[in-house]
Amino acid sequence: MNNILLFFDISTGEIFIILVVGFLIFGPKKIPEIARKVGKGMGEIKRATNDIKSEIHNEINKIETAVKIEESQKKSDNKEDYSKADKTKAE
Repeated sequence: MNNILLFFDISTGEIFIILVVGFLIFGPKKIPEIARKVGKGMGEIKRATNDIKSEIHNEINKIETAVKIEESQKKSDNKEDYSKADKTKAE
């Protein structure tokens, strides 16, 4: 597990070397285009993630509302049962 985490432990010098190599491979004209594409991709991922989160929250709210309605119906049914029992005892 620690080996996986060490893979992402990149220092500033290593990032600089990666950027220089990318600059040499793609050239100065392609780098802005690649950066735009990466930015758009990240934006799409963020939007998709937010959509999924909102759907999950909506479903949770629907379930919570249904549970509250069900509980209130059970409470009202119990009150009716108690009132019927009290009436039969009084007779």
